[in-house]
Amino acid sequence: MRISDETVAEIHLLSLFNLASHQEGVKVHQDAEPHLIEAAKRLFGKGLTSQPDGGYLTDLGIEVAEHVQRMLIILNAT
Repeated sequence: MRISDETVAEIHLLSLFNLASHQEGVKVHQDAEPHLIEAAKRLFGKGLTSQPDGGYLTDLGIEVAEHVQRMLIILNAT
């Protein structure tokens, strides 16, 4: 299975959320790189975030972000 550039951008955004506090969101500004703006819109379209420019994680988004962050911890282990 190949990981597309779009999926990599979505994983990157999900990794930015602070899972220790669900009251912290992520804002993707309009002057951000276009691939990140589009990734934020896709995450919203998939029901993972509360706003098309980031916002807060939904319940499903929390679950997915937990998996993403665990994956990154394992892959980045020395």
